[in-house]
Amino acid sequence: MEDLSRRGYRLRVLLRRPVPEFTTGEQVLIGDLASPINLTEAMRGVDYVIHSAGIAHAMSGRPEDDYRLINRDATRALAIAARHAGVRRFVFLSSVRAQCGPVSNHSVGDDEAPEPTDPYGRSKLEAEKVLSDIGIPFAALRPTLVYGPNLKGNLAALLALARKPWPLPFGAFHTKRSMVGLETLAGAVAHVLTLDDPLNRAFLVADPEPVSLAQIITFYRRGLGRGPGLIPVPPVVVGTALRFAGRQEMAERLTGSLVLAPTGLAATGWQPAQTTRDGLERLGRHDLTYS
Repeated sequence: MEDLSRRGYRLRVLLRRPVPEFTTGEQVLIGDLASPINLTEAMRGVDYVIHSAGIAHAMSGRPEDDYRLINRDATRALAIAARHAGVRRFVFLSSVRAQCGPVSNHSVGDDEAPEPTDPYGRSKLEAEKVLSDIGIPFAALRPTLVYGPNLKGNLAALLALARKPWPLPFGAFHTKRSMVGLETLAGAVAHVLTLDDPLNRAFLVADPEPVSLAQIITFYRRGLGRGPGLIPVPPVVVGTALRFAGRQEMAERLTGSLVLAPTGLAATGWQPAQTTRDGLERLGRHDLTYS
């Protein structure tokens, strides 16, 4: 949001509940996309919609239903209201999981046929198809693993561990993963707003070069003003221990590779704002100051 404000956009923010960060400077509307609300009124006078709401974790024992209700059906309602209001472009924050699973044995490109492997990814892909069917001008961004201040999830837990003074057993983890900084993702959103072409397609979003788990810890701790503090334990040993502890998905993510080739967005003139190395070092300095 700050990035768009700096670029001169006037913002209207639709929130599920009041948030202190959005009390001044923007028009703030409160409403739940999963419930009937007057979306047409919310869209009045709006040129662009950036839809970032969604769920990444199921709320009940029926994950397909949960994901579709919020990620697909709410997107449909919002897009229909946007089309009726004459919105010029609908930017949907999708996910790399609409393209593929959490790991891949080859570099994943924009032109490959999507093959999501879980309910979350399928719901995001279905939402993209909904936008195409509705006929509103849109761009769907499929970011890979996002890093930045105040984010949650597995990466936040890993970096919290990296802030501890202990050595970590990831020195031999050299498989590569693409990541994307929050600033770079914000820049991608702003970029597609400036394009004249209809687009009406999905774009992968990632920093320029993939990094290994060992590099993630090294770069982040460098920002903290510390050395890597890594022990070269074989990945198979760490992975086996995690699987015995019931952390199958974490083991797969830590030991597997997922490298993206976001050539589609690059072909429109977009360039990432920073490398993952620079971004993680900056994040380390930020967390050292504010944590």
